[in-house]
Amino acid sequence: MNTSPRSQARSAARLAAVQALYQHQLEGTPTARLLDEFHQHRLGHTIDDDEFADAEVDFFDDLVRGAIARGAEIDDLLTARLAEGWTLKRLDKTMLQILRAGAYELLARADVPVAAAISEWVDVAKAFFDDREAKFVNGVLDAVAKGVR
Repeated sequence: MNTSPRSQARSAARLAAVQALYQHQLEGTPTARLLDEFHQHRLGHTIDDDEFADAEVDFFDDLVRGAIARGAEIDDLLTARLAEGWTLKRLDKTMLQILRAGAYELLARADVPVAAAISEWVDVAKAFFDDREAKFVNGVLDAVAKGVR
C-alpha cells in the first residue's frame, strides 16, 4: 500500500468527499457553501477528538463538485450496473455517495489509474461497512471502469 503523503492526502480527500456528498444529499447544501464549510471546519481539523487528516483540497473539491455536477450521468451509469431489481434508492445513503464519488473519479480523473482508484474506494467502503459491502463497491466500480475507460 502506498502511504506517501500525497496518497494519504488523497485518501483523506476521498473520505471527506463522501461526507460532503452525504451532507449535500441530506440537506441540499449548495456546493460552494459545502466546500467552504469543509475547507474552514473539517479538512485537517479536529472535531470531537477526531482528527481529520490533511486532505488534498483541490482533489476533494473536484470529487465533490464533479459528483454533484454530473450527478444524473453518474446515477445512470450506476443504475445500469446494479443487479436487476435494485435501484439507487434502495442503497444505503453512505454507500450511494461512495459509488457516486468513485464513479466520478473513474469518469473524470484519467490521471488516477483504474486499479488504484477502485482500491481506494474499496478502502473508503471498509471505513463504513464490512467486507461484503466493500466487495459490492469493487464490483460496481469495476463495471463502471470497463464502461468509461
